[in-house]
Amino acid sequence: MRLAAGAGSALESPAPTRIVTRDVRKGLGTWFSLGPKRRGTTTAAEMEPSSESRTSSTLFAGFRALGLFSNDIPHVVRYNTLKRRFYVTTCVGKSFHTYDVQKLRLVAVSNSVPQDICCMAADSRLVFAAYGNVFSAFARNKEIVRTFKGHKAEIHLLQPFGDHVISVDADSILIIWHIYSEEEYLQLTFDKSVFKISAILHPSTYLNKILLGSEQGSLQLWNVKSNKLLYTFPGWKVGVTALQQAPAVDVVAVGLMSGQVIIHNIKFDETLMKFRQDWGPITSISFRTDGHPVMAAGSPCGHIGLWDLEDKKLINQIRNAHSTAIAGLTFLHREPLLVTNGADNALRIWIFDGPTGEGRLLRFRMGHSAPLTSIRYYGQNGQQILSASQDGTLQSFSTIHEKFNKSLGHGLINKKRVKRKGLQNTMSVRLPPITKFAAEEARESDWDGIIACHQGKLSCSTWNYQRSTIGAYFLKPKELKKDDITATAVDITSCGNFAVIGLSSGTVDVYNMQSGIHRGSFGKDQAHKGSVRGVAVDGLNQLTITTGSEGLLKFWNFKNKILIHSMNLSSSPNMMLLHRDSGILGLALDDFSISVLDIETKKIVREFSGHQGQINDMAFSPDGRWLISAAMDCSIRTWDLPSGCLIDCFLFDSAPLNVTMSPTGDFLATSHVDHLGIYLWSNISLYSVVSLRPLPTDYVPSVVTLPGTCQTQDVELSEETIEPSDEMIEYDSPEQLNEQLVTLSLLPESRWKNLLNLDVIKKKNKPKEPPKVPKSAPFFIPTIPGLVPRYAAPEQNNDSQQSKVVNLGILAQKSDFCLKLEEGLINNKYDAALNLLKELGPSGIETELRSLSPDCGGSIEVMQSFLKMIGMMLDRKRDFELAQAYLALFLKLHLKMLPSEPILLEEMTKLSSQVEENWIHLQSLFNQSMCVLNYIKSALL
Repeated sequence: MRLAAGAGSALESPAPTRIVTRDVRKGLGTWFSLGPKRRGTTTAAEMEPSSESRTSSTLFAGFRALGLFSNDIPHVVRYNTLKRRFYVTTCVGKSFHTYDVQKLRLVAVSNSVPQDICCMAADSRLVFAAYGNVFSAFARNKEIVRTFKGHKAEIHLLQPFGDHVISVDADSILIIWHIYSEEEYLQLTFDKSVFKISAILHPSTYLNKILLGSEQGSLQLWNVKSNKLLYTFPGWKVGVTALQQAPAVDVVAVGLMSGQVIIHNIKFDETLMKFRQDWGPITSISFRTDGHPVMAAGSPCGHIGLWDLEDKKLINQIRNAHSTAIAGLTFLHREPLLVTNGADNALRIWIFDGPTGEGRLLRFRMGHSAPLTSIRYYGQNGQQILSASQDGTLQSFSTIHEKFNKSLGHGLINKKRVKRKGLQNTMSVRLPPITKFAAEEARESDWDGIIACHQGKLSCSTWNYQRSTIGAYFLKPKELKKDDITATAVDITSCGNFAVIGLSSGTVDVYNMQSGIHRGSFGKDQAHKGSVRGVAVDGLNQLTITTGSEGLLKFWNFKNKILIHSMNLSSSPNMMLLHRDSGILGLALDDFSISVLDIETKKIVREFSGHQGQINDMAFSPDGRWLISAAMDCSIRTWDLPSGCLIDCFLFDSAPLNVTMSPTGDFLATSHVDHLGIYLWSNISLYSVVSLRPLPTDYVPSVVTLPGTCQTQDVELSEETIEPSDEMIEYDSPEQLNEQLVTLSLLPESRWKNLLNLDVIKKKNKPKEPPKVPKSAPFFIPTIPGLVPRYAAPEQNNDSQQSKVVNLGILAQKSDFCLKLEEGLINNKYDAALNLLKELGPSGIETELRSLSPDCGGSIEVMQSFLKMIGMMLDRKRDFELAQAYLALFLKLHLKMLPSEPILLEEMTKLSSQVEENWIHLQSLFNQSMCVLNYIKSALL
């Protein structure tokens, strides 16, 4: 659908009118009163809402988050004895994920808690998660079954202890809880200045005893049943960061702030061995239990050290296992698998099957480790979202299942050199983060289909989605006078053959995607005097639209690069977006307003204002009716283009940076400041009735929370929600919308369309031979023929032999229809007679009309009454087709006797004038409609 500013356009405007939020209701009264009110619509009076009628978005509901796998909270590994499988649980904000280690398949997502989870622990039955000064127990990895309250400071340590669980807060207050009664069993208070608890461990075979490590360096062994301090270890004058039970009894590993790992015998208070890592404090420790005496230790810089406990030396190391600190690492029991997670939003499993004990990456789940810079839907099925991040990666996330996610990797300056030299550390040759990109899947199997510009870089990189890697070309002009020029805008044609790149110098170049060859530039020296803020190519490669920071919008011929039209904008543009199917161009300006243009007429057809901050991104709905904008004022606004109104607005705690709409229209995807995930919002208008009324002047949008990683479940609406409100009132259409409108009946065509052809139908349906009576016919209850089945009353036959002489009194009996016509002749009311006729089938209607003549038991008065009933139907203009069909059948049956009766002839004269008047009016309307349709089909709009 093309929305143009020409004749007949839905966006026609004699002069550009700035429509601000406070005036959105003024231009709709005429639009809603152009025609009769239909079912499901609302009048202008019903569209005047109060500011309290809506408190959240009516178009979008939070669905789920994509691309979140882990944060800085250590993971938890559990073993299911029934299924004989290991499961790993990672924290993602206010909920946690549970994965099957065998394939890293997501098996469960927990319900959300009010705050971010600060620590986790688990036993064989429950998962414990602390948030703030409260922690809860989750059953089946999802449901909260127990909640423990009693701490006054934030909890940072949890330790399951049989039927009890131990929690430690930031004030070094230790509380032991009974899990099933939720009662406090014991509370220990420590002085933070002397012994601030930093680690906790329950040593194997040490009944009712726990080992506590402190930031001051000392350790204490407590018997929690007798509430006694058994022993104090002086430590090593360095803070304890980690405690881990060794495979040997009485032996524990102690991780220190200095990077040392102490293997200590707590039974004899004897240090067995010491290891030291130069990567900073020890974050986590784990031991192999599959027969190899190896210990793994994590570090804040993402490296993992592997130590041989027999030879007491470093045997291997995994550098850059994570781009951030190792939050947790765990060797699976009796398996050569190491599970690691970190704050870089990655969960990885390493396998140690090499001859020298080195580890290799086996499986992983990875998202972006830094906030996102740009997101766009890829393809037309709406199942893949491409996202670029400040970590320099380009990734694809599936809205269907995580197994379809894939990473296109980091951009490398010289990919061949890296492969040839086998560089392990590629940080020096990585490209800066992607700021903007454009993608097209038309020729993805032939050559690269993604073009991206990088922060502070002149050259633009190409990417191949099918091969999931960076492409072969870096597109940039050969001769440049300045070195500080960067690429600022990119677009790719719908055919996938050409890329258009705008530079900060004002130059706009065209490149061939297959060969990477420069195919020309727009303008003599440069297309714009200022920096290029946006480029776009229409769907047929006819027009190229560019805009610059100097406030000019230019239209170019794509083939010969000639300037077609140039126009001044009211303010410098910030970004530009083209909806190729409808030819609608959206421009976000630096004065926080939005201008909408038609690229055919090259005129501004809509202007919107209302944002209070810089507009970061825009998106069109697939049909081009909605324009969705996201700005730094933490709001997302939806503008209705045909009516020029703001129809939806909602706020976030974090400003939205990017917004994109699915090609199928089912989801809206957003990314936000300081968030690593992509958040999906379902389009409510696809599965529910939504009122698209404009927002009132005093409307105050509410803050909407971001959806979690769990899909939102359908919740049954309460009675209060089901009750109709002024926002959406279901409208029941009357039988006739207006007395001047011709109204048809609701009867099916089979009741009236074939009334004139009944004799032909009966002749075709006449049986060739009489029906044969079956030998033993089953018993059926006799019914009276008709549309409404009724049982026949049993006949009482007192005579032994029934007479075959026909009773003439039966033929003389008048039907109910004739009686109603006689009553109508007296009181001039024919509704009852018409309702009787509507209930009959075609054969019954013919029988009733045939019986109106005096030869069949009727009378001239009854025939006159029937003609008056037809005249009443034509005057009311209701049941129009029934009146025409009944009158045609009446004339066919009684045409020979009508001229001989003056009364009937007078009624026929009146009816003739009525029918002719109605038909002339309808014929003029038909001709007008046909003329408009022919013009629309042939005219160039």
